[in-house]
Amino acid sequence: MIIPQLQSDLIEYAKSIGVDKIGFTHASPFLELKNRLKRQQELGYQSGFEESNIELRTEPLRLLDGAESIIAIALAYPSKMEEAPVGKKGARRGIFARVSWGIDYHVAVRERLQLIEEWLKERVPNVQIKSMVDTGELVDRAVAERAGIGWSGKNCSIITPEFGSYVYLGEMITNIPFAPDTPIENECGDCRLCLDVCPTGALVEAGQLNSGKCVAFLTQTKDFLPDEFRAKIGNRIYGCDTCQTVCPKNKGKLNWIHEEFKPDPELAKPLLQPLLNMSNKEFKGKFGYMSGSWRGKKPIQRNAIIALAHFKEETAIPDLIDIMKKDERPVMRGTAAWAIGKIGGPDAEAILLKAQEKETNKDVLCEIEKGLALLKA
Repeated sequence: MIIPQLQSDLIEYAKSIGVDKIGFTHASPFLELKNRLKRQQELGYQSGFEESNIELRTEPLRLLDGAESIIAIALAYPSKMEEAPVGKKGARRGIFARVSWGIDYHVAVRERLQLIEEWLKERVPNVQIKSMVDTGELVDRAVAERAGIGWSGKNCSIITPEFGSYVYLGEMITNIPFAPDTPIENECGDCRLCLDVCPTGALVEAGQLNSGKCVAFLTQTKDFLPDEFRAKIGNRIYGCDTCQTVCPKNKGKLNWIHEEFKPDPELAKPLLQPLLNMSNKEFKGKFGYMSGSWRGKKPIQRNAIIALAHFKEETAIPDLIDIMKKDERPVMRGTAAWAIGKIGGPDAEAILLKAQEKETNKDVLCEIEKGLALLKA
């Protein structure tokens, strides 16, 4: 039996603990989503980071016996940085996507969900709950869409009228039969800006993402970045915001609401060269509280090398030589060799030929050849 007073009280409590939006939906299967996910698998569009079992992703009852409802929450995060530093020659900067500004959102959203869990347990005997954020089985966006948080945009983000698409999502399956909210009507209309400006064409059609081509995914991989994408990531060292920044629904949505999500400009737009030789301890101490650190320093350092090549930053050459000589990781040595070829300069060919004489790893030797080819081109 639905308890209206409990639901309205929960809505007020959620606001009091910093939840910017809360919605409710039933716990029946996500049938349309199931078909889409199967099609996505067939096309090879998955990233590999998501839950592979489609039934678990679309059938809440498999995750919680007796599930009746799903509570969806959203926390808004900033779209603009105050006093953003500007990179210049000799002091180039990379950029973390907005989703990684401030503290790790997994922590922040889980804290709110935990507080809601405790609040419900105090009021409902024998309540059953399963909460998740991002890495859980359910698809956050599908839950949020059905719970009326926002509509699913052509850029595959949930777009809210209040905060645009700059929202973190979390959900909670429960055996409490809350009244479901009505989904919001899609307001994308004929706009296709996000599809037209996607750097790699990863948005293959409205609402369909080829994750393997998405810059946000590519910046989190740990192997050599495929050649065709190196020029596309620019100075992005984690994530990509292009499909959000061009969205008209995000215009004017600053979302300076939560102090914990406001970025430290020196971390959100860090100097690139100091990243190259940073130890694990230094990296964790400086960036460890950000969600963009979850894959460790290797992807960040590789992306920093590619960004320096993008800028053709000649002052980085000594650091890149040092990496080729001393770094034990083939991906770093090879990417550094390619970057030297991309940056160029009077000594670049001699540097690469000398490295070629000493290198034994076939993948690194291939990157040295690519660097030499860039010089000739």
